[in-house]
Amino acid sequence: MASKKNRSSWAKEKAQFNAQLGGFDALDDVFAREDSRHAHLAEERDSAQRYKACESKNRYATLAEAQENLAWCQKQGKRGLQIYECPYCGGWHLTSHPGRTCDIGFPIPDS
Repeated sequence: MASKKNRSSWAKEKAQFNAQLGGFDALDDVFAREDSRHAHLAEERDSAQRYKACESKNRYATLAEAQENLAWCQKQGKRGLQIYECPYCGGWHLTSHPGRTCDIGFPIPDS
């Protein structure tokens, strides 16, 4: 069994160590700063994704408007465009990426 002197000595060393760290509050601050940093990075990623997926594109208020624009693009020779509903704004966008179609049977077939 440890003597009281050893326990006392250990307690002093622990107190000195904690004083060098600034106490456990300093560790809490480190974790809080790290959580804040992660939240900020997630917010930046979300903002960049929103810009790329929605804000940088033409938005059509209705499906009919998007269909009209798609037909015009096809008449101009642009092929492979598809319509999809945007999860960010609820509007409609055109995409040239395959697999991003809406569930109602678009793209419009070539005529």
